[in-house]
Parts: sequence; structure tokens; C-alpha cells
Amino acid sequence: MQDHKKQAMAGLTLAALGVVYGDIGTSPLYTLRECFTGQNIPTTPENIFGILALIFWSLIFVVSIKYVAFILRADNRGEGGIMALMALARHYTTHAARWKIVLLGLFGAALFYGDAIITPAISVLSAAEGMEVLSPAMETWVLPMSVGVLLGLFLLQRFGTAKVGMLFGPVMMVWFATIGVLGLKEILVTPAVLHGLNPLHAVTFVQQHGFHAFLTLGSVVLALTGAEALYADMGHFGKTPIRRAWFSLVLPGLALNYFGQGALLMRDPSAIKNPFFILAPDWGLVPLIVLATLATVIASQAVISGAYSLSRQAIQLGYSPRMEVQHTSAQEIGQIYMPFINWLLLIAVMVVVLTFRSSGSLAAAYGIAVTGTMLITTALFFVVARVNWRWPLPLALGITIFFGLIDFAFFSANFHKITDGGWLPLAMGAVIFLLMSTWKRGRELLFHRLREQALPLEGFIENLEAFPPARVEGTAVFLTSTLHGVPHALLHNLKHNKVLHERVVLMTVRTEDVPYIAEDDRLDVVQMSASFWRVVARYGFKEDPNVLQVLEMCAKEGLEMELMDTSFFLSRETIVATGHPGMARWREKLFVWMSKNALRATDFFQIPTNRVVELGAQVEL
Repeated sequence: MQDHKKQAMAGLTLAALGVVYGDIGTSPLYTLRECFTGQNIPTTPENIFGILALIFWSLIFVVSIKYVAFILRADNRGEGGIMALMALARHYTTHAARWKIVLLGLFGAALFYGDAIITPAISVLSAAEGMEVLSPAMETWVLPMSVGVLLGLFLLQRFGTAKVGMLFGPVMMVWFATIGVLGLKEILVTPAVLHGLNPLHAVTFVQQHGFHAFLTLGSVVLALTGAEALYADMGHFGKTPIRRAWFSLVLPGLALNYFGQGALLMRDPSAIKNPFFILAPDWGLVPLIVLATLATVIASQAVISGAYSLSRQAIQLGYSPRMEVQHTSAQEIGQIYMPFINWLLLIAVMVVVLTFRSSGSLAAAYGIAVTGTMLITTALFFVVARVNWRWPLPLALGITIFFGLIDFAFFSANFHKITDGGWLPLAMGAVIFLLMSTWKRGRELLFHRLREQALPLEGFIENLEAFPPARVEGTAVFLTSTLHGVPHALLHNLKHNKVLHERVVLMTVRTEDVPYIAEDDRLDVVQMSASFWRVVARYGFKEDPNVLQVLEMCAKEGLEMELMDTSFFLSRETIVATGHPGMARWREKLFVWMSKNALRATDFFQIPTNRVVELGAQVEL
């Protein structure tokens, strides 16, 4: 049994290498180069020591201590990520504070999409640029190769990552071992580079270069990209495998490679044009380019999969219109494919690659999205530590201020990048934030209008039972979002058809602020009268509602429904933008457009289309 547990843990640790650390693992391709070239810092030994100290201690404080030691503790029933953290934080706070938490969480999630667009572009471009080291004449092939790799990556998404994912862990293990060995080889030749481990060199670097040193933090943060993935992917692997992978292989491999690049620059300052690939011997350059390309594809896959997961969570929590979700694995519930998100990402990534054309140019756009999300995560962590865990205020505040100052330093150091491309993730984040907040507010207004127009349910049922209309055989299931008012579809059915089925089920599907719901808590079935039943089905934000499964569970609760004898009635609202208070007219029109393009409820709830009757209703916002 003990051996089996060790094997399972080793397998999870290997898998975590492939999914969690793809992004941060490919950062050495461009980070040290950008630290020097971004602010034209001379490659003197003192500057090399200073920048290496900044990179190394940033990895220690931000990744090892903040994320691995503290943030991973903030799990929402085993799940992580900014949406899960937002749900956890707002669940235990007052109503007045919830909207502030929601705004923070939504903007952090919106910035993640900017990261999901830039990461594939900069990673694959930086790997392809290794061909320039092989031969300057191959520079013209960098862009076509990058476009081809990215196009193939997105086209293969619909087949799922179950089979390819099995290779991710071993490939990344080879990657970290390789970059560590390449760095160690240079360190052994120039061991003086290890002076960069002394944090005092970072202090000296800041004192000597002042404002330029501060701006250099905007490039140092490139070494931390992907740190959020440690937290976001916690639900897939658990805390222990993620921590073991980081301390046993990832951190040593990264540190050795960064210091190896520094040792190379101490002997040959001209290697700054591409120190990562110049580390390799001539015979190993082509294999390293191939390995780097595989590693960047894996890094891209990680953020693409993360975008799918985040989108599904946003749908379930009510911040996004319904979209098609395809499951690509019969074993892993987390492996999904969302066609709309995939093609949207593909278009955005291609535009970014063809616009910026090199990893150096794109580095200017990278950083703001990452540091913005890190800063928001720290703020939400304070709420969880103080309210959920009931930490003493001095402890929660002290830890938050310490990490918040680091995050804010990185975030503010990236502000000078706004005119050079940093506007891109901010603009994308602002658009996505607008869409998500508009959808959430629009749905609240819609439900409010529907409640205003709804008849009280109890008196309505009593009246129908006392003075029943014509009854027909079978069961009618009316899907409704409210537990108190009469569903509009039921009213319209009585108004137009003037009949009622012999058994009526009012079904409400709710999404809770937790990732998964235990089967014992899934269903509430209540008989309201001789012929009326109330069914409430609960799902977590990482689960997909399935009405047919609900019917099967109802049978166990004494409410048996034969599918071929059951009809499903849904209200299909035609929403009209008005000048009523609640939301600006242009946002109401945006909400109407989003509603028209949302996935139909029959498809989202997996209801057989030949058993569905839709009855229209017009609602003024």
C-alpha cells in the first residue's frame, strides 16, 4: 500500500511538471536577455550579479514563499485559481463587501485571458528564434515557423490533450534537467557568478542604477510568469505534488540556468543577443531548439487549457453567457474543449504574433497582465485569511503588505511598457471585464424584472388544484430560475393551450460557490401538492448540469419520470433595452446581443431537443 501511494505521488508530481510549470519553465528563453537589453544595462560583472540576485530572490519570495507556502493553502474544497478564490472570499463576507470582491476577481480573471494570448505568442517565438543562432540567414523562417506551430496547436485542441498530455511530464522533466545541466556547465567554468546569490548585490544594483533599476523589474518579472498556474492547477494535482516538483526539479533547474547564462555573459558579453541558446554546444543546438519548441508548446497548452477551465467556471458562476463545452476525456473531468474560446484565442494570438513579430518586441506587452493578477490574488488572500481562517489582523495584514509591496513594485515597474505594447493585455482585460460584468448585471436585472411580473406560487397552485383546467397525461417539467414565482412558461402554456399535465415538476438548477457538490447534497425533491413537485438540483462551478441525470436521481427520491412521457417547457425571453434605471442603455444593448448569441438552454442542460417546448416572453430591462 505504501509503495502504491509513493508511485501515485510520483506520477502526480511528473504530471504537474508538464501542466503546471510549462510557462515558468520556458522563461529562461528570454528573461535575462530582456533584463539587460530592455533598459540597455551594460553586461558588467556587478550588473550581472545584481540582476541575477533580483531574479533568484524573486523566485524565492514570490513563488516559493508566497504561492507555494501561502497561496496554495487557500483552496476552495481542493480547487484553486482566481475564480475559485473569489468564490471562497465572497462566500463568507457581508453583502456590502461582495461586489468589491467580485470586481477584483473579475478583473483578475480578465487579465488571465490577456496572459493566455501573450504566453503562446512569446514562448513559441522565443523558441523559433534559436534558429537565428544556428544561422543568421534563417531569421526569415522564425515568423513562418512560429505561425505554423501555433496554428497546429490550436487545430489539435478539439482532439483533446488526454493522449498528448501523457508526454508533457517526461518532456518537461527532460527540459528542466537539460537547462540545469547547461547552466551548471557554465557555472563550473566561471564559479564567481555565484556571488549573485547574495541579495546585497540586488541592493547595490538598485543604488547604482536608481530609476533604471526600478524599470528593470519590468523584465525581472518575466521570470515569474506562470506562477499563477501553481494555484490554478491545484485541483488537478493537489498541493504536495506541486510543491515537490517545484523544490526538487523546477527551482534548481531554473536557478542553474539563469546563473549559467550569467557566467556565459561574464566571459562573453556579446552573448547577450541570445544567451540561452548560446549556452548549448554546436552539436546540441538543433536538439535544444526542438526541445525548446516542444516545451513552449506545452507552456502554451497549459494556458489554453486554463482559459477553457476559467471560461467554464465563469459560465457556471453567472459571469458569462452559455457556451458549448466538449469533454475530451472519459476519465478526467477537467479536460475540456470550448470551440468558441479556442478560435477566439487563435485569432488573437495570430494577430499578436504578426503585429509584434519577435519575442523582444512582445516582452514589452508581457508583465502587466501577470503582475495585475498577482496583486489581485494577494488582496483576495487577505480576505480569506482574515475572514475565513480568522487569522489575527496583524498577521494577515503583515503578510499581505509584504507580498503586496513586492507585487506592486513589479506592477508599477511595468507601467512604462504601456505605450510600447503593454496596452494590449490591459485593453483585452478591460473588454473581457466589461463583458463579464455586463452579463452578470444584466442577468440580475432580468431576474428582477421576471420576479416583479411573477405570480405568487403557493396561491397559484392552490387555485389550480381547487379549480383544475383540462388535464392531459404525462409529466411537464418547467425549468425556472426562481423558487417563489410561477414560471412564465407555465403561465403561457395555460394561456395558449388551456391544459395542464397530470403531473407538474418545477425544476431549478443552481450553481454554488464550490467546485463540486456531494451526491448526497445534489438534489432536493419536495411534493407541493397532489400534482405539483419542486426539484432543486445543485452543481459546483466545475461541473456540467445534466437534466437527464437529474431525472434518474429523482426516481430514487420517489419521483419517477418516463422520458418518452415527459415534456420540458422553457421560457425563451426576448429582451428589450429600455431607459429604465439599472444599467446604461448601451450596456443593455450589449447584454441583449450577448443573450442572442448564448448557447441554447436545451443544449447547455443536455435536454433531448425532441422533448422540449419553448414559449416566448418579452421582458423590458
